Parts: sequence; C-alpha cells; structure tokens
Amino acid sequence: MSTFTQILQSFTLLADPILLFTLVIGFGVGVIFGSIPGLTATLAIVLLLPMTYSMSMNAALFMCMGIYMAGMYSGSITAITINIPGAPSAAMTGLDGHEMMKKGLGARALGHATLASAIGGTIGVLLLIAVSPLAMKLALMIRTPGKASLILFAFIVIASLDGKRWPKSAFMIILGLALATFGMGVVRPTQRFTFGTVALLDGFDFVPVIIGSFAIAELLTQSTISNADFKRMSDEASGLKIKRRDFLPPWEQVKSVGIWRYLKSAVIGYFIGVLPGAGGSMGAFVSYAEGKRSSKHPELYGTGHYEGIACAEAANNAVCGGALVPMLTFGIPGDGVTAIVLGVLMVYGVIPGPEILSKQLYLVAPMYAALLFAAVVLIPLSLFLLGPYYIKIVKINRLVLYSSIAAISLTGAFASTYTVFQMFVALGVGVLVFFLRAQKYPVVPFILAVLLGPLFEEYFRRVLSISENNPLIFFTEIDSLVFLVLAVVFVIFLNKFNKQIKN
Repeated sequence: MSTFTQILQSFTLLADPILLFTLVIGFGVGVIFGSIPGLTATLAIVLLLPMTYSMSMNAALFMCMGIYMAGMYSGSITAITINIPGAPSAAMTGLDGHEMMKKGLGARALGHATLASAIGGTIGVLLLIAVSPLAMKLALMIRTPGKASLILFAFIVIASLDGKRWPKSAFMIILGLALATFGMGVVRPTQRFTFGTVALLDGFDFVPVIIGSFAIAELLTQSTISNADFKRMSDEASGLKIKRRDFLPPWEQVKSVGIWRYLKSAVIGYFIGVLPGAGGSMGAFVSYAEGKRSSKHPELYGTGHYEGIACAEAANNAVCGGALVPMLTFGIPGDGVTAIVLGVLMVYGVIPGPEILSKQLYLVAPMYAALLFAAVVLIPLSLFLLGPYYIKIVKINRLVLYSSIAAISLTGAFASTYTVFQMFVALGVGVLVFFLRAQKYPVVPFILAVLLGPLFEEYFRRVLSISENNPLIFFTEIDSLVFLVLAVVFVIFLNKFNKQIKN
C-alpha cells in the first residue's frame, strides 16, 4: 500500500464520532491552556499523558493534535486583548494585535489571527504529507552510525539556538543524559546508579520526569506571581464586549496581505519547525522580520498593522506540521510539544523512525488527519462559536485551576508505574527544574536528552562494538559524516543569525 493511500485512509477515522469528539475535546482543552498566560499546550499534553493508558492510540493522538494546533493558535487571544501572550509563540502577534485592540479593532485582529492560523496550519500539514514519501526514503538510508550522529546533531542544534546561553542548554542536555543512565544498562543488563534501591532498577520513568519538568515546575513558578496581576487581567477581560460579526476581517485587508504573504510565512514556519528545538517563537519572529522587510509599508509594523499579525500567526501554526517531520522520521522531536507526543507514542510501544514510516505508517497517519481537520475546520469554527467568550477564559479561578493541575499531575506520575516512588520523582524533578528555570536554564533540551538518551547510548555503543572501539567510523560512514558536517554548519549559521537578532 502506497504512502499517500495510507495517509488518505487515515482521514476516514474522522467519521468515527468518538474519535471526532476526542479531537474536539482536545482542541477545547488546547484553547483554554494556550490562552491562559503561564499554561501551555505542552502542559496540557503532559496532563493527558497518564490518561492515555486507558485510551486507544488513535484517540490519544487525535486529542494530542487537537491540543497542539489549538495551543499554538490560542496564544494570540490574550496577546491581542490584554498584551500578555498565552503562549511564547504569540509574542510577535501582540506587537500589532494589541495596538489594534487599543484602537477598538481587537475583534478584527482576532479575525486576522484566526484566518492566518488556519491557512498556516493547513499549509504546514499539507507540506508534512507531501514530504512523507521523501522523508521515508531518506530515513531508510541512515544506518546505525548515522542515527547516533543524527541525535548528536539534534543536541548541538538545540543547544546552539540559545545563542550566548548555549552553555546552559548544554548543561541541561548533559543532566538529561545523566538521568537516563540510571537503572539497568541499555546494552548489557548491569545495574547503574541504583544505590542498592529496588525502585531504581528501572531507572526514572519518562512520564514522571516530564510531569515534574513541565507541570510541577510551572505550578511552582506560578505560585511566585502576584494575585494582583491575575486580577488586572480579569478586570480587563470583564470590560470587553465583542460580537461575532466583528471578527470578520474586511476582504480588502485580506487581499492586501495576499496569498503569497500567507504562503511565504507558512513555508518559513514549516521549515523552522523542522529544526529540532526551534519552535513557534522562532518561526513567528523570522516570518515577522521577513514580512516587515518585504512590505510596502514596513513603518506600519508594530503600530497595529494586520500584515504583522498575518505573518506571525501563519508561521507559528505551520510549525506544527514541520515539527512532526524529525519526530516521525528520526524520532527526534521538533519542539516541546512533539517531545511529549513522542512520549505518548512510547507509551503504546511505538518508536518513530524509518521502520514505522515504511512498514507501519498507519499507526501515525491519524496525526495528519487530526491536524488538518483542526486547522481547516476547528480554528475558524471555534472563533465563530466561542469568539465572544474567549477572553473570559482568563477569569477562571487560578486557585481551583492550579490545585486541580497539581492533583492530576501527581496522580498521573503514580499511574505511570503504580509506585509512590515515581510521585516523589515528579516532585523532585519539578523542584529542580523550577530553580534551574529561575536561572534561565531551558527545559526542552533536558527533556530531549531524557527521551533520546537511551537511544543515543544504544546506537553509540553498538557502533563502537562493531568497529572494535574505533571512533573514526563516525567520520568514514557517509550518513554519519553528513550529520556531523551539518552540525558544524548550523552552529556557524545560528551564530550569525543570533548576532543579527541582537542587532
């Protein structure tokens, strides 16, 4: 069965009312978490992770994709209305969106953001589907030395993305790799760092580590924020009165943006999403900068110009499709959300990579259908039905919200292995990450290392075993050499790019 045939067959799953309901629920949860400052789509999927034990894999993937697309889109809601991005990827949207809000055009700004998000998300998924056959052929050409170098390449790229803060990213990667060595050896069944404790024989399960890194650490961070800030957001939300017809952007403005600008922004976001660790924030920034450079009226950017909203939102939603490419092709997440989705797949014993794409594509193809449906149907439909109530989301009682998240998080950590030890792992990791985040240490490199550490060790030790401990094999095998050269090229490129951003 051809690749496209398997992908097209996955769209028939949308006819299943239970799966469709799951997708809609996931989208709704993503909107709530994406639009409340401090909560993210990543946190929403982290809380979903323990629930996947009682769900079918298709249902879990549908819900994850709904959360992913909604979380990327809904960050623009509070960015536009109260100038506080619900998600980091919406920071560029707020530059023009909130200026339009202050001019009394907030609903129109939300309309432009929704249209651009739907277009960008759709193009991103279509590009994902289009490159699947090529990605599968490429993945099949990579042998064990290449796989080890590919993971090393991902570590180097994600560390380099932070510019001058790369030592902190490198430290988090090393910390994650160290944590992945606890328990029984990957290649040989020997105990490592168990300290005579039976609970450590299986090492640290990735579910409580993920819950601690995102959920517990975020709760501790939110506890340091004054209630006055949330009261101010709630008061501002209470004063907004928006009607459904106000969301429709004028055709003249849509025509002024032009299909080429939407397409270019989406393509930029897609290819930045392919880079491990880049994410929607970088996609939106690069697209916004390019839009301003090529605009006939660059002086209007940042003053309430709808073109700026279109560029940023088309790009950050296209990132969703791009970030799935390295995750599905090589098992390397493109951003924080796909790192958690990788964890969801691991719960079901599915390890993304060449074998899955070539022999069992039907296992992951439902993700394509869910993402496309969310972009084409759910984003515009949700604005029409719920737009006037979107801003009211920030009025949710934070004490009830965060206490509920804490309870779900600890229950989920326990459910991963049904041991109290994993609850303490989640708490311990959460406290550690909280203090590290306070010192500006990034979390995604840590999670990436925890998830990919065992695979990296397995490939690395297997290659050394085959080559009789000769490390030169990484430079003599063409697939491995390509990734090592790419790592050097990306370090040089990103160094120049970071200097341009600073300027």
